[in-house]
Amino acid sequence: MIITIDGPAGTGKSTVAQTAAAELSFDFLDTGAMYRAVGLAALRRGVDLNDPRELLFVARHARLQFDWTAHPPTLRLNGEPVSHLLRGLEATRAASFVAAVPGIRQRLVAEQRQIGSERKNVVTEGRDQGSVVFPHAELKFYLDASPQERARRRAAQLRARGEIVDMNGLLREIETRDQRDKTRLVGALTVPQGAEILDTTNLTQDQVVAIIVGKARQLSR
Repeated sequence: MIITIDGPAGTGKSTVAQTAAAELSFDFLDTGAMYRAVGLAALRRGVDLNDPRELLFVARHARLQFDWTAHPPTLRLNGEPVSHLLRGLEATRAASFVAAVPGIRQRLVAEQRQIGSERKNVVTEGRDQGSVVFPHAELKFYLDASPQERARRRAAQLRARGEIVDMNGLLREIETRDQRDKTRLVGALTVPQGAEILDTTNLTQDQVVAIIVGKARQLSR
């Protein structure tokens, strides 16, 4: 079974997908980490994030491998464990530029589909999982929340990492990223056909996980 969880930044997709996967004993595919890893590689090379050709060059030389024996799975960039470096503000910002390059999206979509064909049961999260990568997934969900709530959640994550947060700047960044994600030419953020929409503004993560796990168990009976 493949379960897709899509939605804009800050809706809790990653934590929800990771927790649901653990409860169901499924593999957790963090596609956002793949884009962040390419973004990290671009930052390390000092390339212009506004230059798609430079970003595509970086992506072609970025070897991404998940360690499926870890829980949750960890990601290696050219052999280096980088999962602990991917949730910072800079890597997240760089990922939004990386994700807008059609050639990179095509490359990573192919890798994600390969993972989906190799792993038996997967919970995967991202922006285009149910619409582009796995359109025939058995279960699809789309998480949403108000921009203000998403900014609050993101700020809490960053503060927990010891980063200084500008709430107004963070809200603007989220709104800008939403616009970029919804209007990009390939893999635009959209509600996948057949997906159940969950507004998480007033829901706890445990409540969202319970809905997803319940639907999965009901379907597998």
